[in-house]
Amino acid sequence: MRNNRIGCASLERSKNWSVLFSLSGAFLGAIAFGCSSGGSSGSSSTGGAGNAGVGGASGGNAGGSGGNPTGIGGGLATGGNGGVASGGGSGTAGSGGANAGKLPTIGGCAMFTTDDAWNRDIYDSGPDAGWTQRLQNLVGAIKIHPDFGGQGAYGIPINVVPQSQQMAPITFDSWPDESDPGPYPFPGPTVVSIEGNSPTACSGDCHLLVVQQGTCMLYEGYACESRSDGWHCANGAKWDLTQNSYGQRPMGWTSADAAGLPIAAGILRYDEVVAGAVTHAIRFTVHCTIPQYVAPATHEAVPPSCDPANPDAPPMGLRVRLKKTFATLGLRPNVQVILTAMQHYGMILADNGSDFYFQGDADPRWDDLDLTQLKAVPASEFEVVAPVPPLMP
Repeated sequence: MRNNRIGCASLERSKNWSVLFSLSGAFLGAIAFGCSSGGSSGSSSTGGAGNAGVGGASGGNAGGSGGNPTGIGGGLATGGNGGVASGGGSGTAGSGGANAGKLPTIGGCAMFTTDDAWNRDIYDSGPDAGWTQRLQNLVGAIKIHPDFGGQGAYGIPINVVPQSQQMAPITFDSWPDESDPGPYPFPGPTVVSIEGNSPTACSGDCHLLVVQQGTCMLYEGYACESRSDGWHCANGAKWDLTQNSYGQRPMGWTSADAAGLPIAAGILRYDEVVAGAVTHAIRFTVHCTIPQYVAPATHEAVPPSCDPANPDAPPMGLRVRLKKTFATLGLRPNVQVILTAMQHYGMILADNGSDFYFQGDADPRWDDLDLTQLKAVPASEFEVVAPVPPLMP
């Protein structure tokens, strides 16, 4: 068993307090780093990709009738015409019909399977009123927060390497018994991208994510650091992207994420947003969780500051969804794409950190105006999707 993370998304995870204090001052570095600057403020638009600007109206019919409510846009309420209630005007194909069932890809590899929890459209799944109220009690009157931005200073990068990438030795210093053994195809310290920016003195959680082309394997490490004898991480996990992610970790095992989940699957990527559709759930954090988990998580984690008997604290793996009634019309196009994804695919609780921080990649192109609109969305506009029992353990 281990403790999990703290603070605000850069500080979010101290699975074990000693790890944060040992990684070249990573804990203090994360505080100095300012946690996530994220971005900016705002809300979203009800037709998702259906109104002119993200999916379009004449594309409304194409995206609407083609999409139905399980697509990404094309009319959130009915899959309708033009993306809002009835659509109209002229535009390109609504992204609901065009992207329904389309798997997210990284490096030419689909991110798991169509039946994977991360890729499941939960727009019409039943809400859980009890868990929704308890989660709202826990977080209070806050707004959601994009944990990325700052011209690339914040966020979790995803490295893509060729099949020929040289394998590197890796030592797991904290949880070797719950780690998939190395070597891993981690790039060298002069070319790798790592959360916290520096592979030799990074700040925060120091997640290192690598997708290997050809093999379509995902390698992830937590609290990673490049040393003279190779890579050291607190722990690590391998994922076969051609298989369903659930079941790849034994029950009770963690991963590079406290909840035992793949991190890359839940990272919001700039390229997919500007392409007009996000077709997967997004990773998010809250400050307190109970010592239980629910699918697709395989591991629980309770921060030292959290009362494990807190009746309002959720289990790892809990899924939330932006309410269908939340009006996104009139917001910036990229914001509409992100909030439409939150209505259709939702967010999965993967770690401890600041309440309703959600993670994206460390791309310098994130627009502060988009992030500002996202920061204006109240957490109270989210509801919990009824979890599939049982709670474990």
